Amino acid sequence: MTQQARRLRARLAALGAVGATALAAAGVQGAAYAAEAPLPVVITGEDRVDLSLHSDNGDPTEPQVDLRIDAPGEEFEGDGEVPAVHRGEYTIRIDARGLKGVARADLPCDADGLVAVCTGYDLYAGTTYNRIGGIRLDLADDSEAGDTGKIVVTGEGEGLDFTPLTVDVRVGGPELLNRELSLPEDLKAGETFEPPLGVMNVGGLPSEGAVLRLYGSRGLSFPDDFGNCSSTVVDTGPLLRQHTEVLCTFPDALEAGAAYSLAAPVRVRTADFALHDIFSYSFRPLEPGEATTLHRGEGRRQGSGPDLTLQRAGDADPARYSKYAELDLPTTNTYDLELTGAAASGEAGDTVTAEIGFANNGPAWISALRSGGEPFSFTVVPPEGSTVTTAPEKCRTITVDGGVPGYRCWVATPLLEDARLTFPFELRIDEVVEGARGRVAMPEWDNPFDSDPSNDVAWIVLNAPGEPGDDGTGGSDGGPSDEPSAPGSGDGDGSGGDADDAGSASGGVPDDDADGGLALTGAQGVGLLGGAAVLALGLGGAVVAYQRRRAGRDGEAAV
Repeated sequence: MTQQARRLRARLAALGAVGATALAAAGVQGAAYAAEAPLPVVITGEDRVDLSLHSDNGDPTEPQVDLRIDAPGEEFEGDGEVPAVHRGEYTIRIDARGLKGVARADLPCDADGLVAVCTGYDLYAGTTYNRIGGIRLDLADDSEAGDTGKIVVTGEGEGLDFTPLTVDVRVGGPELLNRELSLPEDLKAGETFEPPLGVMNVGGLPSEGAVLRLYGSRGLSFPDDFGNCSSTVVDTGPLLRQHTEVLCTFPDALEAGAAYSLAAPVRVRTADFALHDIFSYSFRPLEPGEATTLHRGEGRRQGSGPDLTLQRAGDADPARYSKYAELDLPTTNTYDLELTGAAASGEAGDTVTAEIGFANNGPAWISALRSGGEPFSFTVVPPEGSTVTTAPEKCRTITVDGGVPGYRCWVATPLLEDARLTFPFELRIDEVVEGARGRVAMPEWDNPFDSDPSNDVAWIVLNAPGEPGDDGTGGSDGGPSDEPSAPGSGDGDGSGGDADDAGSASGGVPDDDADGGLALTGAQGVGLLGGAAVLALGLGGAVVAYQRRRAGRDGEAAV
């Protein structure tokens, strides 16, 4: 048994003795299965690696091929020790001699030149716990464009039937880069723009055709209709994943070293609610037979207009082309976040409900696409003479302003352009204090996209004096006054989801320090941590910084 296998068994055993019986039973069952018929297992990993002549081929410390064994059965997801589906020695042989003169290979386990042998003992259902190791491939001193080779991975073991893996390696094949994009000036929500799309083959061989992929998040669409393109729209499910995708196929060859542009413009339309939506495009080589099969996928709509074509461009600077090209747009839209308070009356000992309202009055949605749906927050301080007996699930106790007991409530993002949320607090009136007020407030931060910060503060009023409705619960940017503002409350119609379902993929409430705060970090342009407001970059700067970070990782990014 290898040291790797021993470490895995020790780690699994450390999960606890609860699963020991199950493991023993599974071992017996595996042995019985092996006695009746060999257990079919598959060696998995990347089956093709293209090595570029113009880059480091990814992180030099990371392998391109991750070898694992896929064993039949349902992967274990419980607690305790993971049951094995087979127990017995097995051997994996990695033969990379087919790469001699093509590429260098760094092999795992016990390697002798271009051949390595790995051994193991226990096998588990699925692939998670059955990792063999990684293979790192790099250019050799004599690598040339068009060189090809193979790595063959085989396995054997008593009671096991291995399906081998062949990894095809190619050097200097077609490599398509995309013309870089720049943020359009003064683009407003509801308008369209025409990005200058283009592609350059910086590889050593021609590409036998190309595939163009256009991607737009929820606030973007593509109004043009081309016969060699098909589209799919995802407008249900988590807001983070709603998008439109267009795929176009070009059957003509793209010569090595040549640049191409589209013969007709492709328009991107922004919705009235769009703000910091993601547009991206990318070209890749067309696989054999893909020109027809690619457009037949489930849910795809085939275009019916004239074909979109590529035309040869003049001399091009490879520095203006990158692996990914994307923009966050538009940047000029705004939304209006509004808090509304509540009013109630009662005697000492009574319990009343105060429903705090939170709304986005639009016109823009809060996408939070770059931060992955990170939540933001507001604070609630109960009125004098009252105690919170039940707080909403998305609220936690904190101290506000250095020592006042209160709550921080979290709002999930993305948040729709017409979101209406309610946060019901149950309050026990311990002592009747006429006109007692509790403050509900967004953090004090400079948010350039909130069009009306005056309604970022509201009040909970208990036993207000005067006529009914004279309670001062409406939004305000100041404290209580002798002339309270007009009443208001959240309508709770759920049009944007509730506190658990505002279209967010980030459920739950984050950990919170006593005076901590978090508000619209990431692509929204503003961060607030530890109660201190920090004005972030404008979006133009954010895009530049974002692209520079990606350039530091060999120019790669993913939508």
